[in-house]
Amino acid sequence: MLDFIKVGRTEKEIQLELDYYMLRNGAEALSFGTIALSGANASLPHGVPSDKKVESGEFVLMDFGATYDGWHSDMTRTVCVGKPSDKMKSVYETVLNAQLTALDAVKAGMSGKELDKIARDIITKAGYGDNFGHSLGHGVGVEIHESPYASPSREDVLPANSIVTVEPGIYLEGEFGVRIEDFVVVTENGCINMTKAPKELICL
Repeated sequence: MLDFIKVGRTEKEIQLELDYYMLRNGAEALSFGTIALSGANASLPHGVPSDKKVESGEFVLMDFGATYDGWHSDMTRTVCVGKPSDKMKSVYETVLNAQLTALDAVKAGMSGKELDKIARDIITKAGYGDNFGHSLGHGVGVEIHESPYASPSREDVLPANSIVTVEPGIYLEGEFGVRIEDFVVVTENGCINMTKAPKELICL
């Protein structure tokens, strides 16, 4: 996808390329409708790809997953086309720090509320608490959203061998959005991260 994304591509073209790649490489189906958003549209956490063209200096946010042998997957990456502003870089680093800190903390027996708070506190301290409007993560399996959930309202614990997403985000209305999502197996002493794609800010 990094070779495909460029100035002038539409969000729908990026979505279709992602879908085609997954299906061509063995996906039985898509886990959900692929999200590919750029610029101000990326500030919509569950926006729908449009005919908007990517412009230089914009983030492109991609949230996608494939179904294989009846099981779902889910991941999100945000990349920049051209040169990001200092604000864009700062927001990206905040989201990445929140995600890495939560990944280091997750383990069986902690509550979904505890895990969510670890990432949310970092984003709130950076001044963007009101711009993280969804839960930190959710279980994934035969359904794309299932228990356990990592959210401010969930007291139930994360069991060993459950699969959860860790996906903090910051969304600045009318400007841009950043989300970074990995897909992990919860273990007694931590987690096994199934998502191997790099997470440092990539500028195309």
